[in-house]
Amino acid sequence: MDVADKKTTLISRALRVHDLDECRNIQKGPVFIVASGKSAKDFPLHKYAGVPMISMNGAISKFTGTGIKPYFYVCTDQGFSEQQPELFTEAMRISERVALWEKHVWHTSLKPQGKLYLLSRAPRLVWSDFFRADKDLVRVRKLGRGRSKTLGFSKNLKRGFFDARTVAYLALQLAYHLGFNRVFLVGVDLDPTAGRFYEVPGKFVSPCVLDDHFQTRILPSFEILSKQVINEDFQVYNLSDVSKIPSRLIPRMTLEELDRLL
Repeated sequence: MDVADKKTTLISRALRVHDLDECRNIQKGPVFIVASGKSAKDFPLHKYAGVPMISMNGAISKFTGTGIKPYFYVCTDQGFSEQQPELFTEAMRISERVALWEKHVWHTSLKPQGKLYLLSRAPRLVWSDFFRADKDLVRVRKLGRGRSKTLGFSKNLKRGFFDARTVAYLALQLAYHLGFNRVFLVGVDLDPTAGRFYEVPGKFVSPCVLDDHFQTRILPSFEILSKQVINEDFQVYNLSDVSKIPSRLIPRMTLEELDRLL
């Protein structure tokens, strides 16, 4: 048994790790993805408390003291638990389900109160992928190098997820994996200059590199989502009117329109 296998065994003994197959296609209907953009500050969480919600990173602060538990919490930033320990502790305490890197679980002493799932990346594009269809891993099938081999959309997280350098894109893949078919994006502004809704003057601000990856990874990933995943059976709407995601890719929706749809 190598070192990685030993760590996995130790984690499994200390914490019960659930298989991602257990939560595949167990839901249907609408879900909110609650991110950290400024526009999330005024979102009326209580009004939609009956709808499942997926949250991430510091957006968990939106749920603090409300009695509302995220259906799922995801975090891919292994430094977040050290940079924002209070928020990470709260996420582990109140979330019904948690998805983290195995290394993240190994390096933190916090035990999630909800069900724990481990994240993994989808495999890189290889030559054989050009000659066979893959119903789980949606990719741009064209010759290329580097990042084009790691872009896509996973419909089955057991086979890994595609990293777009924004955890909101992982949350979209998770929503599909869970079986939800109408996804509403809250606070997915992707605008570092505006800051996060929970940040206050005088307190530590976690680094943000969204601008570094917007053109190379984030925008191409949302193009894949828009062109190859979204259809009548899986719809995504953006509730942020200041989001950098073009409306040609993800249509905008007001709260009034949301109410009529729900």
